[in-house]
Formats: sequence, structure tokens, C-alpha cells
Amino acid sequence: MKHRIEELSNWLQQEDITMSFLTSTANVFYLSGFYTNPHERLLGLCVFQDQEPILICPNMEVSQARSKGWEYEIIGYSDTDNPWSMIQASLNKRNITPTKIAVEKEHMNIERYEKLQELFGNPVFVAAEEKMHLLRMVKDEKEATILRQAAELADFGVEVGVNAIAEGKPELEILATIEYELKKKGINQMSFATMVLTGLKTASPHGKPGLDLVQKGDLVLFDLGVVLDGYCSDITRTVAFGSINEKQKEIYETVLRAQKEAVEASKPGVAIGSIDTIARDVITEAGFGEYFTHRIGHGLGIDVHEFPSMNATNTMLLQRGMSYTIEPGIYVPSIGGVRIEDDLLITEDGVEILTSYPKELQIIK
Repeated sequence: MKHRIEELSNWLQQEDITMSFLTSTANVFYLSGFYTNPHERLLGLCVFQDQEPILICPNMEVSQARSKGWEYEIIGYSDTDNPWSMIQASLNKRNITPTKIAVEKEHMNIERYEKLQELFGNPVFVAAEEKMHLLRMVKDEKEATILRQAAELADFGVEVGVNAIAEGKPELEILATIEYELKKKGINQMSFATMVLTGLKTASPHGKPGLDLVQKGDLVLFDLGVVLDGYCSDITRTVAFGSINEKQKEIYETVLRAQKEAVEASKPGVAIGSIDTIARDVITEAGFGEYFTHRIGHGLGIDVHEFPSMNATNTMLLQRGMSYTIEPGIYVPSIGGVRIEDDLLITEDGVEILTSYPKELQIIK
């Protein structure tokens, strides 16, 4: 983790920023190796231009942070302590008076912003997001290995779900089976709320699973992922149960073709926006353009949705080490929806597809 902190310190020097004060679980984990959900309590990481960093966390988690290899100062506090005054005291000992602070403006709430103002006499605040996005965007080999393993577990989750399909079975029962089997493999956290949707509910890209029963002729959509060693996976597969009509089949084959073409176009030097356009053109030419209602994908890593946004206006070029999803979909309210999603990793001269559960149309009997 030291080299990551050094890169951030170098940026602070270049931009003449006194310090960064990061508070999101994802960025604290990226720089420290310590992954925690602090709930309402303060979690923070102070990084400076030329001094050792400081981690701020509840006392009950100090030993966990140490066990993850954090060897620098930790400000541990109890529920009756004022962590802000403890931060101020620590910086005073170092003779640091921040005049410019880099914070995650998208994450920091107003209360904490005002606390920093009060402590340090109205310093200038600048956004840390862009720098952190760029640091986290390119994965090293250790990160890539974890992403591969997380993708394998996502494949397993879909396999469990498909095998659990039966006529009259509720969506939530299938969902519970998926998560139970993953917990037996050591997974205690999903990347997001697992989705199992059946029938016309598949036409809602972010539908909510419930007690709806699987019926013959239904499309059944699975969207799930796991958190493994702090990194996320994300896969979507759609299958048919019992039978499939011609319109459902046309939608499926269109999405599959769009997804495959977008994956094949993924390689270093290609503009992100063109990947979206390739898939969208396939779907539009088939007459379903109005039913593809979201971007082609999103960055993937510590957060399940992270930089970069894989949308049609993004001119950034793909580069080695970038990981993201490709997930076109068609959602017709009167028919149902199909989405097919894979996790990808850009290599030196092409792309590695991390998820491998079959994409060809399956009709489950």
C-alpha cells in the first residue's frame, strides 16, 4: 500500500495541497488495506505531502487495522471521545495547519465539512475524486487475481440460481438458495442486493424480487455479485423457463449479439463511448432502441459501480488494467426483459472475460 500513498502524496505536492482527508470505505481500504463499514462513526485517512499518514477509526477496530498491515499512526476513539479534537491535537504535534484539503466531495456530508472548517479556520477544499478514480482505475496483478476469483463465485451463484428454478417457486426462495450456497463458500457480503426476477418483472432493469412465482414461458433474470477480499463481481444472465416465444427469442438474440460485439471491440486504445455505441447500434437496428435504457456498463473494483462510466459520451481510451462490465439490455413492458452482463479486464493487447457462465440461450425444463 505504501506506493499508493506515495502517489497520492506526490499529487498533493504537485497541486500544493496540504493534506487529503478521505472518509469513504473504498478509498480508505485502497490506501490502507483496512476494510470496514463504520456506520455512523467517523472513518478517515489523512495523507500529507511529506509526513506519514494517519488513520482514524473506532477503538474497537484498531487491532483489525493493525492486522491488515497498517504501521503508521492510528487515532482510535471511543463512543464518548471527540475524534475531531484528537485529529486537531495530532496535527498540532506535527506543526501542520491545513490551508488546502482534498476531500471526497461526493461522499463528505455537511456536518463533517463544517467540522473541518471549524478546526482549521476555513481552509480551501478541493475534490479528491478525480485523483482517486485514476489511481483505482488501473488494477495491478494482485487486484486482477481477486477479481477473477470473485467472478468465478458470481458464475457459481448464477449456476445455483438456474438449477433452483422450478414451476411455482418464488423469486425470493431462489435468491435465498443462491446466497446460502455462496455463504457456504465463505462469502458474507454480496456486491449489491441480489436480483432474481421472473415474467414481466424482467422488464424492470432494477426490479425488486418478491414472492412472484416462476411460471412456464417466463424469462428469469439473475443479477448478482460477491465481495471477495474487498473487490466486487457483477454478472447478469437471463434464461427462459419451460418455453420461449418468438418475440422473447428475438430480444434475447439481439442482446446477445450486442453484448458479444461490445466485448469483441474492447481492447487498449478504444474509446469507451464507442463500446456503448456498438452495442446500441445493434439493438437500435433491430428495432428495440427505445428499450435499451441505460449505459453499456460501469467500472468495477472495490465498488461495484466505479470509475469510469461506460457511456456513449465518454472519450477516455481503454487501457491495460481497466476492469468494467458490459451489460446491454432490452426491456419491453408487455413482453419482459433480457440483460447479459460480463466482467472484463483489459490486457496488454486485448481483453480477458472474467465471468464465464454460458451466455447462449437456455430453456430450462
